[in-house]
Amino acid sequence: MDRDELWHLAEAYRDAWVGHDLDALLRLVTPDVVFHNYTAAERVEGAERFRDHVGGIQARWPDTEFRERRVHLGADFAAVEWIATATRADGTRVEWDGIDVIEIRDGLVSGNYVYSSSHAPRTLDVEQ
Repeated sequence: MDRDELWHLAEAYRDAWVGHDLDALLRLVTPDVVFHNYTAAERVEGAERFRDHVGGIQARWPDTEFRERRVHLGADFAAVEWIATATRADGTRVEWDGIDVIEIRDGLVSGNYVYSSSHAPRTLDVEQ
């Protein structure tokens, strides 16, 4: 994959994830895709399990927003640094930092490895 193709795939993957478009997301992954969130100790393998898992995350955090800080492209991977903002069930707004290492094989995402500070998010909108 050349750099432009890799960039396009990383953008499409991000847009499908952020847009809660599970069908589009599934079109961008290999059948044996691995999603491993190291912080949350969550790991799934296979496209259907990936779809179900991501759907569950999106249902629990429906208003999650991601702001990309930096994107690093390699020959067969993209590393994306981001800040996530979301609302807890109790109405508290929180944010945390993270990085996704996205592995590419045959023009598709074959792995998404997440490292974040979601275990200790910052609280937003605190009344003084």
